[in-house]
Amino acid sequence: MSETSTAAAEPALAIDALSVTFATDAGAVRAVCEVSYQVWPGEVLAIVGESGSGKSVSSRTAIGLLPATAHVEGLVSLGGKDITAMSERQLTALRGGAISMVFQEPGAALDPLFTVGYQIAEVLRAHTELTRKQARARAVELLRMVGLPDPDHRVDYYPHQLSGGQKQRVMIAIAIACEPKVIIADEPTTALDVTVQAEILELLRDLRTRIGSAIVLITHNMGVVADLADRVVVMREGRVVETASVDELFADPKHEYTRALLAAVPHLGGRRIEAPTDTAVLPPGERALAPRETGHAVDAGAETADGPSAVDGASSADESGTVDGPGMVDGPSTAGTVGARSPGAAGTTRRSADESASSDAVESSGPRGAVPGAGDSAATRAGRIAVAKPVVPGASTSPTPERGEPVLAVTDLVVEFPGALGRPAFRAVDGVSLTIDRGETLGLVGESGSGKSTIGRCVAALQRPSSGSVRMLGQEITGLSERRLRPLRRRLGFVFQDPATSLNPRMTVGDCVAEPLVVHKVVKGQALRDRVRFLLDDVQLPAGTEHRYPHELSGGQRQRASLARALVLNPDILVADEPTSALDVSVQAKVLELFAQLQAEFGWACLFISHDLAVVDQLADRIVVLCNGAVVEAGGRDDILRRPTQEYTRRLVAAVPVPDPVEQRRRRAATAELFATDHGG
Repeated sequence: MSETSTAAAEPALAIDALSVTFATDAGAVRAVCEVSYQVWPGEVLAIVGESGSGKSVSSRTAIGLLPATAHVEGLVSLGGKDITAMSERQLTALRGGAISMVFQEPGAALDPLFTVGYQIAEVLRAHTELTRKQARARAVELLRMVGLPDPDHRVDYYPHQLSGGQKQRVMIAIAIACEPKVIIADEPTTALDVTVQAEILELLRDLRTRIGSAIVLITHNMGVVADLADRVVVMREGRVVETASVDELFADPKHEYTRALLAAVPHLGGRRIEAPTDTAVLPPGERALAPRETGHAVDAGAETADGPSAVDGASSADESGTVDGPGMVDGPSTAGTVGARSPGAAGTTRRSADESASSDAVESSGPRGAVPGAGDSAATRAGRIAVAKPVVPGASTSPTPERGEPVLAVTDLVVEFPGALGRPAFRAVDGVSLTIDRGETLGLVGESGSGKSTIGRCVAALQRPSSGSVRMLGQEITGLSERRLRPLRRRLGFVFQDPATSLNPRMTVGDCVAEPLVVHKVVKGQALRDRVRFLLDDVQLPAGTEHRYPHELSGGQRQRASLARALVLNPDILVADEPTSALDVSVQAKVLELFAQLQAEFGWACLFISHDLAVVDQLADRIVVLCNGAVVEAGGRDDILRRPTQEYTRRLVAAVPVPDPVEQRRRRAATAELFATDHGG
């Protein structure tokens, strides 16, 4: 804690015995129970915990952003003033001035009808005496401060013209515009690449020092906690389970739950995630696919010291990745192939079952369409559902690409966007080539705006390239009509970066996940409902989630629902655009285990787009590094992350925070020296 905080007479923000209850159709739900903490001027207090632990709800109470259905008990004091007793007018005067918030999902927080410059200027003019011209100039300065490229022009951009990371930078610019006394940062670096993340953390650190802002940091990134926080509050199921200084918490965590969280944190050079071993040869208590006993999320506290256990649920082979065609049969056991990283045997088992599937089985009853019981073995449940692949018009009728041919081949891809008002075209992707084989994961990394997501959209035929080739399963997809693309899209899953905009707010979560099955007429009735429930179980969403709406879930829970939707058709190719960016560390570990398991079982290829190099290190076989739309470096995972040859790649690796405050302080100093040398040279 800084000298400013120790000299302060009272905390900048104090929460005492706070309880928050929400009225729902199913009855009252207590989200926060008897929570107390304080944050002093100049201090950074990190609040960590799994999705749904109450960390965001407790902090939103401090800014008066809870819905009308919330009932609040306890005291929330901002600079000695009780917020819970304030009127809406008084709260409006405080927001953006004395206290501000950086929201987790910038796509939902920014107004799509106004330019980003207008939205920053709006805050400035509401709380200061700046003129319209002065507010615009300050908006440009703030955008430059948070690292948005070309701020003089992009101040006039609309949110949809920016990448996810760039939108998050705009949100941070809005939050710091009036230099508030308290900044509530709800996952402020979730959408940012590692180099910009380091810059934003340095910016928040500078604000704390320069104006004495108190920062409440809500995050699941323990590396960020180690880098920025002074103290840490650990929450679980609405309660505080541990509070300690950052050094003490990482060195000697007292609570079992805290130890489990720290054990699940990914870090460069850590344990590589492999597919779970065949359960038949595992000793008791070490089953990779344990029989499911309930529909609720796995308790993180039950994880081992070596990291989280594999994703709970013996049904993951059938629940998360085998329904992708018009039929359903009892396939042969595939349990023996789960442990293989190589796609060969795994793909063969599924394909043989696929080829024998028939559409009649969709309506079948009895054991074939029944819900597997908790007592079913992994082998029994692994082969319960298998279906036929669709025939792609104009392509081979073989369910797999020709021998030796990659599942995905991108050659000399170029994407240009026309410039507005006579400006030159912007080249987002510049001559990129890459391939992915069946069962392989290719990590695509780079800073925001480097073209990662644009490449992913081209692969999914959501963006037409200016030139170049994209071949999927041996079929050229560029230039295909919507009619000919439809069966190919059925063989591709996409996990979008922003779950708030990828799930239909008018549909329940269950309907969102089931929609691809309905659109492609794969299954219906009870079989469809069973499959949706199984998938939600496998991504660690509790029973009943299928009946809720997306806005009723936390950001991490929405992202898990998006993952379930992407896997529901059992894709041959999965494009995962920041699939774990919104997940807390323990659930992230389980989801990555699920990725590895399903990929080994069913052999799909994966284009894994991420700014989190620690996650890429755990999952990817090969890595492609992008900068300004072009490939800077490509190679095996170890070569790129352990022995990078390009200065840009070395900077990316150096900027990754580690979950150790002592080591992180040393790395921060070394990174600052590296950046200073780079800028000076």
